[in-house]
Amino acid sequence: MSGQARLAVCSVVATLAAACALLPLVDRPVWIVQAALLLSIQTAVGAVARRVPLRRGVTVALQALAALLLLTLVFAQQQAMGGLLPGPDVFREFGQLLQEGADDVGRYAIPAPATQSLRLLLVGGVLAVGLAVDALAVTFRSAAPAGLPLLALYSIGAGLGRGGGHWLWFLAAAAGYLLLLLAEGRDRLTRWGRVFGGGPPGGAGAGRPPAAVRTGRRIGAVALGIALVVPAALPSIDEGLLQAHGAGDGPGDDGGTISAVNPLVSLQNSLNQPENREVLRYRTSSENTQDLYLRIVALDSFDGSSWRASERRVTDVPDPLPTPAGLSPAVRTDPVNTSVAAAGSYGQTYLPMPYPAERVLVGGQWRYEPEGRALVGDHGQSTRGLRYQVSSLLVEPTAAQLAAAPAPPEQLLRAYTRVPASLPGVVAETARKVTAGTTSAYQQAVKLQDWFSASGGFRYDTQVQTGGGSNAIVKFLEDRQGFCVHFAFSMAAMARTLGIPARVAVGFTPGTPQPDGSVSVGSKDAHAWPELYFEGAGWTRFEPTPTRGTQPDYSVDRAPTTADPGAPAPLPSRAGAPSAVPSADADCPPQERRLGECRGQVLQADADGTGGGPLRLTTAVVVAAALAALILPLVPPLWRRRARARRLGRGGAVEGTLAAWQEMTDSAWDYGIPPDEAQTPRNAAARIVRIAELDGPAAEAAGRLATAVEQALYAPDPRPAGDPAADAERVRAGLHATAPRSTRLRAALAPRSAARLRWGLAARLGAVGSAWRRVRQRLRRA
Repeated sequence: MSGQARLAVCSVVATLAAACALLPLVDRPVWIVQAALLLSIQTAVGAVARRVPLRRGVTVALQALAALLLLTLVFAQQQAMGGLLPGPDVFREFGQLLQEGADDVGRYAIPAPATQSLRLLLVGGVLAVGLAVDALAVTFRSAAPAGLPLLALYSIGAGLGRGGGHWLWFLAAAAGYLLLLLAEGRDRLTRWGRVFGGGPPGGAGAGRPPAAVRTGRRIGAVALGIALVVPAALPSIDEGLLQAHGAGDGPGDDGGTISAVNPLVSLQNSLNQPENREVLRYRTSSENTQDLYLRIVALDSFDGSSWRASERRVTDVPDPLPTPAGLSPAVRTDPVNTSVAAAGSYGQTYLPMPYPAERVLVGGQWRYEPEGRALVGDHGQSTRGLRYQVSSLLVEPTAAQLAAAPAPPEQLLRAYTRVPASLPGVVAETARKVTAGTTSAYQQAVKLQDWFSASGGFRYDTQVQTGGGSNAIVKFLEDRQGFCVHFAFSMAAMARTLGIPARVAVGFTPGTPQPDGSVSVGSKDAHAWPELYFEGAGWTRFEPTPTRGTQPDYSVDRAPTTADPGAPAPLPSRAGAPSAVPSADADCPPQERRLGECRGQVLQADADGTGGGPLRLTTAVVVAAALAALILPLVPPLWRRRARARRLGRGGAVEGTLAAWQEMTDSAWDYGIPPDEAQTPRNAAARIVRIAELDGPAAEAAGRLATAVEQALYAPDPRPAGDPAADAERVRAGLHATAPRSTRLRAALAPRSAARLRWGLAARLGAVGSAWRRVRQRLRRA
């Protein structure tokens, strides 16, 4: 196999190895087989073009055209002319798929379903990176910069993915890159002919690779080992209190599949955005809209640090929906009809509905999850621009009914009071202290709600950082500041420690009434709240978050309460302390008081599932990768410019002449004429003049500089001969004038002589290795 063919194969292997980091992002890895096939065809087109041979720019253009044709054949064949040739319809289809793919990235939890749009993003991204790697490593013969697109591809998967297998993907990507570098090094060595290792033929060293190759392999192995061992020894970052992972795919009764969204993945980022976009608008028959929360999903699985929705089976949407679990005819219920229109910019896979819904009239592909009574979009179905109608019940139990509620069914009690052993004991201890003196589960729930919302000294703050892992709730209880997620998660966890079935609901507060009789629900209304189960009333809403939403009448303790012995003194910013902001007095309209606007608070939210962005850790990783992808390509040209200035500014007859000569030979290397150390200065200058077709001042300057070098090296008393620095600049100007445009661009952006930087780093690594071996030998002798 020729050197170019070996490099091309290694570029494919390195690209696919880096792409393995993307495998955890989707639920079916079949797309990588498709990407491997298309990438192989694209690389083969480049190999044929180089064998013709064609100019480098033409080779890359042909590969890009082949990639476009392949993507058209796979993803937009129906819109193509003749099923293959792309036209305006194909580009419109690609634009639509890319837009849907961007929406799916923000909509789905990991692993996401392998939709057509996500497959286009994955396969197209692999082809783009493969084209860049092949062009750099094979077409332009510079494998080192090819690591930048490989790093970008790996960083996307490592930044968005999660789990314990990241080191495997890193090992695969790093091994692929090292393989590419070794193939390039071997190709360079073969151009010099046979390389001898220095041992006698047939001796002990026969058949062994050269010492330089063995050293390179050792350095690569040591670097990989350090990269894997050091992160493992550093402190890890657990999933924090803000995490809430959606359920994975669950097969329905008729074989359909549902992949859940992650409803809280960007809630904190959304709460800190200034814009309040309308996401829903509805009309309702209920005169009491303050309790008309629009529920999206229920999170019922608690692992000690995060809440998520359990994986459950889904069915076709029944008509009507089953009777809510635990609801008794003795509890008062009022029927409510609600007509909802979703904004075109609001894409959510779960259907926001009042709870509990009895009948839903909605178009599209929707499935029903019975335990959470939620409707979930199937095969990419979302709420974008959707209109639907919901018939629901407004459940209004009395405090006496909740206080006298019998014990829940044993199966439900076990499922919804389960807490992990990793939950710190202080959580249950605090719950018992807060609810001391109560005689029923209802009184305990009211005590908890009042402690969080009023008497416990908690403060609403969307900028809070509460840490992660099993101690996240403990830190929130100590700092006593957070936003709705912290309050809902913590109250539900504490209720479970008391034996009260609890889960967390995510959705919207009722919204703002409009003059035309409709109600507008904006991104500011995104919210999370706990639901506690009471036999006879079913799952019952509570509101522990201060200044957000409304507390139901049945949850307000009308009796005077004693002060909490474990609560700190109220913070200065709470009621009763001097404040520069207006208080929520009787002059404040009820709706503004419910939204917390009377206190001058700006509580922003964005619940469209496509905005916001990844969590802070993910954002930091992606931003770091993007910065590396932007900065690292600038290192070679900046180093080259600095080296040129240093050489041409060096004084002294001998030092200045030799530095100018090195600058001239490196400039020729940048423009495609590699240095030949076996040539004399005069022959080397003549070779540069001949290959670059220099004439006039440039050719004369090269001859003068060669004569000056001979003087500096061999004359007993070297004398300055002209201006070596000026002659080196004249030669570089001549090289630039005679070189084609692509060569000039390569010399400016990716100079070949920057390989000296890599050689210098390798030499330093070798020196460090040698020093370490000497130290180890001394320690062994000692």
